Amino acid sequence: MNRILIVKTGTTFATLKAIRGDFDAWVMNGFGRDRRVVADVVDVARGAALPSPSEYSGVIVTGSHQMVTDHADWSERTAEWLTQAVRMEVPTLGVCYGHQLLAYAFGGKVGDNPNGLEVGTVVVMPNAFGTQDALLSGFQGPFKAHMCHRQSVLALPKGAVPLATTRKEGCAAFSLHEVAWGVQFHPEFDCWIEKAYVARNSEELAAQGEDVQGVLSNCMETGSGHEIFRRFLAVVDERVKLVC
Repeated sequence: MNRILIVKTGTTFATLKAIRGDFDAWVMNGFGRDRRVVADVVDVARGAALPSPSEYSGVIVTGSHQMVTDHADWSERTAEWLTQAVRMEVPTLGVCYGHQLLAYAFGGKVGDNPNGLEVGTVVVMPNAFGTQDALLSGFQGPFKAHMCHRQSVLALPKGAVPLATTRKEGCAAFSLHEVAWGVQFHPEFDCWIEKAYVARNSEELAAQGEDVQGVLSNCMETGSGHEIFRRFLAVVDERVKLVC
């Protein structure tokens, strides 16, 4: 049984949380009911201390409504902790904020996406590296995923491999040292959650000149999130076998 640490870097809207739970619950749902996974949750945004990475067979860092560029104390501590986890070769997956924080931790640049807010179900396009990558190779081409972000990884850290793009995002996914991955999209979202985020950001979308109703109508279930979690857990399984 794999022991996974979910590093919780924030919380969703109160109304959404009351109906569907919070980020950590969505990640657990992404694992699927058939996986034998034990997950611990550490809410770093509320000051919880992080345990040693060596206690876990894998790490997942959630999204957040905060910004990496705010350089909050808890975020800076988590970034330093992530460098330890990766150097200890603990499989790590950063989602949205986690994706950006992972890049930042190793010297990458994070800032406002020059294309503005990206939200909705979008097409993710793996590059030549992505089609061979342990996390993305199962798609064998473009796939749809859920997005909601204003900031992006503007420059990858040394040693990172870019894996995918979207129409508005130059770094939709990357890998680092063959043990860590960042994905700007949200594998833990489903269509209902994505629509809630589109609705919350409708005024900003409209101000950008986008068709809000069109974005909503294009939201759909994709299956890509479960595939990402499935493949990440497969990486965890392989790493556990090697260590044992």
